[in-house]
Amino acid sequence: MVLFAWKEKGNEQKKRMQVGKYQLGRTLGEGNFGKVKFAMSLDSGQSFAVKILEKTRIVDCRITDQIKREICTLKLLRHPNVVRLHEVIASKSKVYMVLEYVDGGELYEQIETKGRLSEAAGRKMFQQLVDGISYCHNKGVFHRDLKLENVLVDAEGNIKISDFGLGALPQHIRDDGLLHTTCGSPNYVAPEVLHNKGYDGAASDTWSCGVMLYVILTGYLPFDDRNIAVLYQKIFKGDVHIPKRLSAGARNLIRRILDPEPRTRITMSEIKDDQWFKRNYTPANHDEDEEDTCMAVEVSTIHKSPSAEKDLASHALINAFQLIGMSSGLDLSGLFEKEDVSERKIRFTSNHSPKELIERIEDIVTQMGFKVKKSSGKLKMVRLHKDHKSPVSLSVEAEVFDISPSLYIVEVRKTCGDAVMYRKLCEKLECDLGVIRS
Repeated sequence: MVLFAWKEKGNEQKKRMQVGKYQLGRTLGEGNFGKVKFAMSLDSGQSFAVKILEKTRIVDCRITDQIKREICTLKLLRHPNVVRLHEVIASKSKVYMVLEYVDGGELYEQIETKGRLSEAAGRKMFQQLVDGISYCHNKGVFHRDLKLENVLVDAEGNIKISDFGLGALPQHIRDDGLLHTTCGSPNYVAPEVLHNKGYDGAASDTWSCGVMLYVILTGYLPFDDRNIAVLYQKIFKGDVHIPKRLSAGARNLIRRILDPEPRTRITMSEIKDDQWFKRNYTPANHDEDEEDTCMAVEVSTIHKSPSAEKDLASHALINAFQLIGMSSGLDLSGLFEKEDVSERKIRFTSNHSPKELIERIEDIVTQMGFKVKKSSGKLKMVRLHKDHKSPVSLSVEAEVFDISPSLYIVEVRKTCGDAVMYRKLCEKLECDLGVIRS
């Protein structure tokens, strides 16, 4: 497989990158772990979006489980309202996810630039959202990070659900039949997800869909505040103001979806039976022909000559589960539900009182060799190298926010230092405090 091609133009040489049968073009987006580029198939001329992930970044940021989850989830899904994964290619240093190209951008950008949609247009978009998510649920997939930024819109105004990096599969459900990893985007997260008692993935996705419907029809979020503690209090209460200019049917459906009690919240099947929802509704036709369980992935190792005039490539076929394991130190054999705790900022929920939490955190970090300083209600923790001559090994801050009389948020921030040590600290806090990361 040729990864790099050179094209002569006059007296100039222009470098064009080719991955497999795909010619890469302009950059469509850029994130923490790589870029998304426009690509064209040299065989068919069809357009694609190629998500390029740097293996070193994947190793450093410990997101192997997230990448594995996204690949395996997208491999299961074949629906017109879900972004399709066509194939995965890997070189020695990069992973290339070849995805369906959606040319209309994010739904978030459309709402931000053009404002709210009419009820008719918003209903059509919401119908497609519910179609796609209910299909995922029927396949045993729960998205867990539904928001406007993770929904793309094509040129015809049809939506495509994307970014399944936090998706959960049936094997993530514990013996109590619930999911237990707190995740998602604060403004869209369901109240039960913030508790440490487990939650139903379908019900929490339904709540997020309700938040999206509200934004689509109003142009702003139903629950919003710069203070994370105040925001969570609003979500727990579920007390949302719905503009009277919306029709009675739309207002009623929003209220039934944004019910803070998951047991009485409307379900996806009940949404489909709602009179407002059913108006001009045409269910999507989806492809039931699934690919083989073991998806073939082409892998290339690049060897550059000293003159860099040509690239030689060797390739092999491997299973998608082995994909990123081609890079030293990166192992995909772990469980899906093992979550990353290496982020610069993480949050825990706990039922312990703020005073007890502060005391316990201080005890834990002191035992781990940290020096602690209290300032303006925050704990500032520093651990020096053993010889006391080198720079700071790790510096961390912690703060506790009141959410309700029996629930509190602990926010831990790494200001600088060793990511491995920070992860150990977070794991120690989780074990000793009985908290769940949010």
